[in-house]
Amino acid sequence: MESVRTLPPADVLETLRGVPDGVTATILDPWYNKGVGGQREDYHDWLESVIAAAAKVSQHIFVWGFPEIVAHQVSRMPQGFKLTAWLTWYYKNCPSVIRGWRSAQNACLHFSTEGAQTYPEHFLNANQLERYKSGKMRFVPGPPTVLEVPLNVGFVGKDEQTGHPAQKPLSVIKPLILMTTKPGDLVLDPMCGSGTTGEACLQLGRQAILCDESQQWVDVTRERVKNCYRNIDSTMAA
Repeated sequence: MESVRTLPPADVLETLRGVPDGVTATILDPWYNKGVGGQREDYHDWLESVIAAAAKVSQHIFVWGFPEIVAHQVSRMPQGFKLTAWLTWYYKNCPSVIRGWRSAQNACLHFSTEGAQTYPEHFLNANQLERYKSGKMRFVPGPPTVLEVPLNVGFVGKDEQTGHPAQKPLSVIKPLILMTTKPGDLVLDPMCGSGTTGEACLQLGRQAILCDESQQWVDVTRERVKNCYRNIDSTMAA
């Protein structure tokens, strides 16, 4: 079985109904009901139904969006889940023509079941990891809940850019995967956009199932995953 599979285009709820057992973490990155992607009056109810469907197949759920929009989901989280963290992606380099406050953040809600395991040790350096393994570390320091990573615009992140209007940098997705999975675990991204989750999983040794409702972005994702496999093979052969 391929470590990263890209499914044919499908609606997110259809994808969530058809995924196999064994998903550890699901990443949900819907359009934000503001700006690109348009708006719908039932957005909060719709997103609640998507999160509920993800809760049936995974132990951890990450939900991206603007703070004032995803905040509504905190009081609507699925039964048996808790808010493990409110993460903030902070970027200074947001181009804007709006006169007034310039957006410089996205929020990411981390919901998880009571017994879901997290792995702060995955963020330790070599010396810290040696102390952790020998039992000499009284507590394991975790990463901050604010991810300070610039947007992939202009010359920033040029090698990652795909043209997707809401593409996340790899440096924003990797911490989510590292905190909630171990090598070989399965990550689901049913709204994968240009496939950043797939590339992150390949680099970190995780499995992934990717899907999007857009044929265009499914095609981009498939090509990106193929290129990742080629890069990994060439690195191993060198």
